[in-house]
Amino acid sequence: MQPAEQLANGLARLGLEPAPGVAAKLLAYLDLLAKWNRTYRLTAVHQVAPAISQHLLDSLAILPHLVGPTLLDVGSGGGMPGLPLAIFRPDLRAVLLDASAKKAAFLKQAAIELDLTNIAVHCGRVEDYRPAAGFTTITARAFSTLAEFVTASHHLLADGGRWLAMKGVRPTEEMAHLAADVHVEAVHRLVVPGVAGERHLVVLASRRAGQEGER
Repeated sequence: MQPAEQLANGLARLGLEPAPGVAAKLLAYLDLLAKWNRTYRLTAVHQVAPAISQHLLDSLAILPHLVGPTLLDVGSGGGMPGLPLAIFRPDLRAVLLDASAKKAAFLKQAAIELDLTNIAVHCGRVEDYRPAAGFTTITARAFSTLAEFVTASHHLLADGGRWLAMKGVRPTEEMAHLAADVHVEAVHRLVVPGVAGERHLVVLASRRAGQEGER
C-alpha cells in the first residue's frame, strides 16, 4: 500500500476528513523527520508504514479531545503529537516545547519548511517556561508519569483547560498518585489503525478552576 493510501485509509477509520493539502503536508513532515533522523535520533521508528501509524495516526487520534484554541505539547521531541495536530488544525495555535536543542532545531525547521505559521517552538524545561498566557490544552506523549507531567505544567494550564496524556496501557497506578488538586475526567481507549498495542488517552482537569469530579 502506498503511503498516501495508507494515510487516507487510516484517517477515514479515525473518522477524520482532512482539508485539501493536509495529507500531503503530513507526509512531507514524515519525509523531513526521516531526513533529520539520519543524523539526529529523533525517533526510533524509521520505516514509512509504521511511522504513518505510530506517529501521524496515533497523534491525530486525540484530535476530537482537544479543548479550546491553544495547545502546548510538552516534550515534543520529533513533534508528536503537536505537529500533526497543528497541520490538521491550522486554526490551532500550538507551542512545541522540548529541552533538547537539536530537537527544538528540527521543530523550528519543520515549521519553516512546512509553512506552519500557527506553530512556535520553545527550547527549555517546562517548569521554567513562563508565557504571557496559559494553554487550553496541554499534551504529552511518553513524557513522564502523570503526576510529574501535571506538576511540571500546572502553571501553564488556562482556566477550564485540560491535560491530555497519551499512554500505552491504562495507567491505573499513576492515576492513583495524582495530587488532590487534579482529577481524572476521562480515560479513553484509543484504537489507532496499524498500532497493535494498547493506547489510552487520560484527560485531566484542575480543581483550581472550580471543576468538580472524582477519580
